[in-house]
Amino acid sequence: MRRCTVGAACGRGFTLMELIVVIIVLGILAAVAMPRLQAALGARGDAYRDSLVAGLQLASATAQGHRRLVCASIDGSGQLALRIAAANPATTCSNDLPGPDGQAVWARPPSGVALVASPASTLYFQPGGGVSSTASGNSTDFSLRPTGMTAITVRGSHGLVE
Repeated sequence: MRRCTVGAACGRGFTLMELIVVIIVLGILAAVAMPRLQAALGARGDAYRDSLVAGLQLASATAQGHRRLVCASIDGSGQLALRIAAANPATTCSNDLPGPDGQAVWARPPSGVALVASPASTLYFQPGGGVSSTASGNSTDFSLRPTGMTAITVRGSHGLVE
């Protein structure tokens, strides 16, 4: 920058060269940061899928271990909540099974991730190990597909979560 003398007009601002250098540095930072940001967002999706699998595996193990009906419900936003029946036999689940944070919700999808369940109903984990779409129904295989991730399959005959 040039020096101002008394009585002379002094121009303030950045030179064209300084602006070009700043733009180049910002471009380099953006090129380095974008892959890391995308990897972090992908990890959030993987964590959601892992939470779904863990919650469903727990539902299966709890149903068999406690010899009670366990209901795994997935709402429209993709949140997984688990409930257990108060006694056996039962046709409804009345008590929450708290998740890792003490809440009834076991898995919450990150923004931009949707979940498609087929069939779209509550999963009823039976005390004998099977899974059905009704509390007293026949075994049903379920498929859960989070956006952009590998599908999760729940085998109706024995409750295996894959």
